[in-house]
Amino acid sequence: MKALNSIILALVIIGAINWGCIGLFGIDLIGTLFGGTTSAISRILFTIVGIAGIWAFTFFSRVDHDQVSE
Repeated sequence: MKALNSIILALVIIGAINWGCIGLFGIDLIGTLFGGTTSAISRILFTIVGIAGIWAFTFFSRVDHDQVSE
């Protein structure tokens, strides 16, 4: 489970970097690297990153639990 959470965190970071590039430079890195925002590969990657973001909500309960135990 720890490996899965590390992968999820990496995907969320990739999504955040992509959004930062869109906001700052108007460049969609995933779209640029994988054939545009409407290509099948880009849409799959966007979906995977989105699911990772939803999964990352479970990290809040762990952070709250870790702070209580300290």
